[in-house]
Amino acid sequence: QTPTPSAAPAPAPSSSSSKFHRARSGGARDERYRSDIHTEAVQAALAKHKEQKMALPMPTKRRSTFVQSPADACTPPDTSSASEDEGSLRRQAALSAALHQSLQNAESWINRSIQGSSTSSSASSTLSHGEGKGTSGSLADVFANTRIENFSVPPDVTATTSSSSTRPTNSFPSGVPVSSRVSTKIQQLLNTLKRPKRPPLKEFFVDDFEEIVEVPQPDPNQPKPEGRQMTPVKGEPLGVVCNWPPALEAALQRWGTTQAKCPCLTALDVTGKPVYTLTYGKLWSRSLKLAYTLLNKLGTKNEPVLKPGDRVALVYPNNDPVMFMVAFYGCLLAEVIPVPIEVPLTRKDAGGQQIGFLLGSCGIALALTTEVCLKGLPKTQNGEIVQFKGWPRLKWVVTDSKYLSKSPKDWQPNISAAGTEPAYIEYKTSKEGSVMGVTVSRIAMLSHCQALSQACNYSEGETIVNVLDFKKDAGLWHGILTNVMNKLHTISVPYSVMKTCPLSWVQRVHTHKAKVALVKCRDLHWAMMAHRDQRDVSLSSLRMLIVTDGANPWSVSSCDAFLSLFQSHGLKPEAICPCATSPEAMTIAIRRPGVPGAPLPGRAILSMNGLSFGVIRVNTEDKNSALTVQDVGHVMPGGMMCIVKPDGPPQLCKTDEIGEICVSSRAGGMMYYGLAGLTKNTFEVIPLNSAGSPVGDVPFVRSGLLGFVGPGSLVFVVGKMDGLLTVSGRRHNADDIVATGLAVESIKTVYRGRIAVFSVSVFYDERIVVVAEQRPDASEEDSFQWMSRVLQAIDSIHQVGVYCLALVPANTLPKTPLGGIHISQTKQHFLEGSLHPCNILMCPHTCVTNLPKPRQKQPGVGPASVMVGNLVAGKRIAQASGRDLGQIEDNDLVKKHQFLTEVLQWRAHTTPDHALFLLLNAKGTAVCTATCLQLHKKAERIASVLCDKGHLNAGDNVVLLYPPGIELITAFYGCLYAGCIPVTVRPPHAQSLTATLPTVRMIVEVSKAACILTTQTLMRLLKSREAAAAVDVKTWPTIIDTDDLPRKRLSQIYKPPTSEMLAYLDFSVSTTGMLTGVKMSHAAVSGLCRAIKLQCELYSSRQIAICLDPYCGLGFVLWCLCSVYSGHQSILIPPMELESNLSLWLSTVSQHKIRDTFCSYSVMELCTKGLGNQVETLKARGINLSCVRTCVVVAEERPRVSLTHSFSKLFKDIGLSSRAVSTTFGSRVNVAICLQVTRMLLGPGTSGPDPTTVYVDLKSLRHDRVRLVERGAPQSLLLSESGKILPGVKVVIVNPETKGPLGDSHLGEIWVNSPHTASGYYTIYDNETLQADHFNTRLSFGDAAQTLWARTGYLGFVRRTELTAASGERHDALYVVGALDETLELRGLRYHPIDIETSVSRTHRSIAECAVFTWTNLLVVVVELCGCEQEALDLVPLVTNVVLEEHYLIVGVVVVVDPGVIPINSRGEKQRMHLRDSFLADQLDPIYVAYNM
Repeated sequence: QTPTPSAAPAPAPSSSSSKFHRARSGGARDERYRSDIHTEAVQAALAKHKEQKMALPMPTKRRSTFVQSPADACTPPDTSSASEDEGSLRRQAALSAALHQSLQNAESWINRSIQGSSTSSSASSTLSHGEGKGTSGSLADVFANTRIENFSVPPDVTATTSSSSTRPTNSFPSGVPVSSRVSTKIQQLLNTLKRPKRPPLKEFFVDDFEEIVEVPQPDPNQPKPEGRQMTPVKGEPLGVVCNWPPALEAALQRWGTTQAKCPCLTALDVTGKPVYTLTYGKLWSRSLKLAYTLLNKLGTKNEPVLKPGDRVALVYPNNDPVMFMVAFYGCLLAEVIPVPIEVPLTRKDAGGQQIGFLLGSCGIALALTTEVCLKGLPKTQNGEIVQFKGWPRLKWVVTDSKYLSKSPKDWQPNISAAGTEPAYIEYKTSKEGSVMGVTVSRIAMLSHCQALSQACNYSEGETIVNVLDFKKDAGLWHGILTNVMNKLHTISVPYSVMKTCPLSWVQRVHTHKAKVALVKCRDLHWAMMAHRDQRDVSLSSLRMLIVTDGANPWSVSSCDAFLSLFQSHGLKPEAICPCATSPEAMTIAIRRPGVPGAPLPGRAILSMNGLSFGVIRVNTEDKNSALTVQDVGHVMPGGMMCIVKPDGPPQLCKTDEIGEICVSSRAGGMMYYGLAGLTKNTFEVIPLNSAGSPVGDVPFVRSGLLGFVGPGSLVFVVGKMDGLLTVSGRRHNADDIVATGLAVESIKTVYRGRIAVFSVSVFYDERIVVVAEQRPDASEEDSFQWMSRVLQAIDSIHQVGVYCLALVPANTLPKTPLGGIHISQTKQHFLEGSLHPCNILMCPHTCVTNLPKPRQKQPGVGPASVMVGNLVAGKRIAQASGRDLGQIEDNDLVKKHQFLTEVLQWRAHTTPDHALFLLLNAKGTAVCTATCLQLHKKAERIASVLCDKGHLNAGDNVVLLYPPGIELITAFYGCLYAGCIPVTVRPPHAQSLTATLPTVRMIVEVSKAACILTTQTLMRLLKSREAAAAVDVKTWPTIIDTDDLPRKRLSQIYKPPTSEMLAYLDFSVSTTGMLTGVKMSHAAVSGLCRAIKLQCELYSSRQIAICLDPYCGLGFVLWCLCSVYSGHQSILIPPMELESNLSLWLSTVSQHKIRDTFCSYSVMELCTKGLGNQVETLKARGINLSCVRTCVVVAEERPRVSLTHSFSKLFKDIGLSSRAVSTTFGSRVNVAICLQVTRMLLGPGTSGPDPTTVYVDLKSLRHDRVRLVERGAPQSLLLSESGKILPGVKVVIVNPETKGPLGDSHLGEIWVNSPHTASGYYTIYDNETLQADHFNTRLSFGDAAQTLWARTGYLGFVRRTELTAASGERHDALYVVGALDETLELRGLRYHPIDIETSVSRTHRSIAECAVFTWTNLLVVVVELCGCEQEALDLVPLVTNVVLEEHYLIVGVVVVVDPGVIPINSRGEKQRMHLRDSFLADQLDPIYVAYNM
């Protein structure tokens, strides 16, 4: 047989027997899952995929997480010489047998397209296994489709290389090297995503008013059942044997008294040698003693602890069947109900809490155990047994003989004929992990033993070998119960022996000439593995080898392989008897022992595709997607079986349809203890016919198994209800998917038996998750390759996508007591982010086919029609305004001064000693003050220096480079006195010059500054060698330090000819990385100061505290201008001082009894996070905030309601009023549009309503619509009004495209008109078109069309409230939603990054901060991890899930970084574009980067 070129090189066996003689690697121990059919299918599927060569980007890990020597990074492994041509495939096939162990599959279907671009990568290298041929052009194509928009001015400071404002189309922002590793991988990802996907499901629109979600429609071509309706199938009648006992206890009494010497049960020691044999006499006498003790010796005579009918827990280890059997029969004789459970090992056992729930619901207060077991239970310090999580308080009773009392001669147990009273309770774990108790009545226990005796043809004195757990299921039914009924001798082989000596059960069969053995596929498999150690075993005595998990998809190949190997040892083919069982229906079917020479039972080769639609079709089309199943024999004697639809009402299936097997017989469970509702649905099912009417009145029990009845009434099982994964209307079986995953040669990647498959519900459908344990020695490349191939195999064979494939470190998955994987606990860990994978691959792009169609922008309705429509609908146009300046009585002397310089001179003259400014240090002490006269004098001296030293002319621009303080203020007025135009700039940070100096340099260049005023320290820094490394220091303009000024009077103070002249330039970097300078005229400055004075009622006897950065926007105005205009005293607190003294701001406010204070969000967040748990300490220090009337957050963004709420709530205990906190809103074109000041005392004309809040629907916001919803509505967003509009300010909401006005509660751009609007952008090119567009725009239609408006660039809406404004009119509230240039356009919808970030931050406790941006239409989510690094990969699925669920978006890349990596500016805003550029330039040093497929 010539080997076929296969993707997973495996020797092609010529016969199935040779396969098992091969030398095996130690790790293949679990080949029980292996089916030849499957392996071939998988190899064929992978070979098919290899033809479509695809490059998948490998995730990036940090070195600390995955260490790799540099040599590995550059040298491809030795398999790389194979070139990708036909010849090599043939060569490889020939070599494959020889190289099976050493070859790491040279041609994976991942043929990475980029070679050597990333040899210096900081983590796993992207080198592929193949020397890339024909990849030279790949880099050139990488950016062929990543066109970067031409940015118009203002210039963008993220590009630190040049200050040009327009970019060539093909360059990268910020000069990202084109071959950076990240961009290469993103390109690979884009190429992968371009692959043809599974066709999207047929659209069926459920228009949820806003959002259209596709609902899977059935495929018209899917196979449908065509057979007639099935009729229930009867088993042979249960024979009546004359000497069958009336109850199982009677059988025990009979054998115990008449055949006392006969062996009943033999236990083995750890080496597999018999250690003790319990005879029937001993079993009877010890059970009697226990029964007597339980009923009479535990309490007092009047108050016994146990009464007949009570439930008792049996806690016995798996290696002690003898003690268990005595305890079980002791309980039966005492008429108490045994509930066998596993021995708890730790307080946190997987599923332990649910066992506790079972014990509680059964009302168990007593646990029986052995002395040895009791000693081994975990104890507290004072020696008591620990209270297990979720368990009721238990009394522990030791059942060793020496502690039992002999019963008096006259005491006899009450043995009545078996009835419907409960005999015992068997626990069962459901799919969700809850544990239920299946109650078995005495009559069912007896009938089941009779049915098994008849079906298995047991005869007295036979020996059986039991490898199963004797506490439940077939191990209990055959080895403990039917055993006693038929006086059998059971040899119990514990799991622990099997681990050390896998052949032990075969040796026991040989030694004891056993007639029957009870095993699972696992045991067959282990015996085959160890077979070479034992040549001379004979299995000829076996008449039945009962395979109890014969219902699994891989049981066929295990049985075949075992037979082919052991037939030469006397194993008869007809002895192999698979059976199907379930806790509820007990034994459902078993293959009867055959007659030698009779034809072997049937096989069914079914089409996987048919199965997924619940239909039986013999597989014809493609042998790769076939499932071979063996029958599990016939229905049990005395039973009746039918197949009903697995979901919905129990309708009978057609003959060619898969359904849930239901059984009706006396031998089945009677109920789930204490759960009446579930019991009815499971144990009392009346099947219905196609018309929906009941068939007969016999109740059936649902077995939890899926299958069908084949020809000759043979029963076939194809899966379990618990393992059913229903994805997009098709059914898949978890076990089948495990089998497919295992058929992919795992090389050295994963442990074979340690794979969990389950589904999670994400975005209106189930999604498949596969979790496997990775071997410690597996390399990153191997794991990734194995994962990629498993995805391909499952995709090809099951036609279903895997949503997430995760590898976890060895031995970390939660285990069941017998060492399997605890699936529901694994799923829980996955969903709560505590699985800690070491590798993960998410494929949402392939799986999620039910996303709504991307929105097509409809041709807009014209602005006039909108206006008319609003009028017809009776909606007012959305506009709002502050108080009218003309109507305000303002008897202020300041008003007669046109310029701030004049106001300062006037104050220096009239109130020379009035202190205007007070600067505090970190200790809260005043380090500097400035009175009116001092400020005036100092300003004069600076002005004279500018004229003398700087030789400046009026109108020259001067950059002021000062730390926050009073020097900055004096320098500002100095410039005005000299007629120069000041530009305040944040000084560079000495520790991070490379990051901060280029921005300073940029502003100096863009503003064409003639001179820089600064301090000596900063001057030295600007000229230092470190600075020279970051920028060209030779080209700085004149730098003047103002530390030592000559005492020289200025000849005259400059007075501008008109108030339209420029007063200062305000430069700021927006969050999108745009540097903009706006021009503020003297008129605007006076107008702004007056509006703030009126809104805040500022006058000279007032004090305000400011904790803001003084470099731009409203922060600068409050810090430098307002005090001079209004005469109040400003206490200045530089925000950076809070880093060394968190409570500085609050204690200052309290100490000075400040009524109005201003801060930024970053200051508020510092206080909330840093002082949250110290409120009591603050109280003890006497800090009291009850004096605060308003605490205003200065911001240019949507109000952060959750932060302001937490702040108010936290500091309520130290007197902060809940009404005090409010926000401002300003933008580049107008720094102060809204400013809320709460009025505690309602004076005439000053009272204003509190800020209002609304809940809006997030989904409609994406469609640029506002839909108000109730609090608590799903997908709702709480918005707060942005403060009260300042006097003289008018606002209108406009459609940004048509420039037509919008109606009330409609989302549009906020346009503003006010005397203090800036007069334009100041840029290098003075681009007039841009300026005109932003600063002097007219509406395209409507009565306000004559007004000149400035565009803020923010989206928002105006809503008329029920409140009354000061003017007596209804109050119009302005709600800001977010900046237009920050929004992400995805799938035709508009998203605000903050909404996605809020969702992401909620998903896991270890996410400190989060930022999102897009790159080439991929959504990139960056999360800061504040936990340990092993949690990094837990975040990937959680982030992907939440963004999909709440925003209908698929995340392209998830980047996990250290805390503090996301850049945040002084206003507390995230600099997302800086982050994007750092990511693309590979500068983030991420912990992990996941590329979602």
